[in-house]
Amino acid sequence: MHWLVLALLTALCLAFYNFFIKLAADHVSAAAGAVILQLVAAGLGGLWLIWLRLKGQPLELSGKGVGLAIAAGLGVGLAEILTFVVFSRGVPSSVGTPVIVGGSVLLTAVLGLVVLREALSWPQALGLVSIVVGIALLARGH
Repeated sequence: MHWLVLALLTALCLAFYNFFIKLAADHVSAAAGAVILQLVAAGLGGLWLIWLRLKGQPLELSGKGVGLAIAAGLGVGLAEILTFVVFSRGVPSSVGTPVIVGGSVLLTAVLGLVVLREALSWPQALGLVSIVVGIALLARGH
């Protein structure tokens, strides 16, 4: 499958993720919601690992890979908790989600540029500036 189709499917899954956190935020505490979400995600990941093992696929592990995966897990765990907190404070999904996701995209791009020394074309730089403008406009009324 072409990477763009997979990326768009991932975006759809992230949209559902943010949308359902918004809906849940008024009905469950941030801590409980984040733990439930993470348990479901861990269960899904565990099923995927089992399926891959049953297919005979080797599972590559290295100390560096495990450490980086742990760091990513810390980031997503804190992001989930904070997303519940943001939405429990009444922030509309149409404002909170674009600010959170746009800010994430922007900061990830900056990390890619600074830490990984990735290149950026002018159209891509204009896209990042557009994200900054969009975040400023969305956050302005709240």
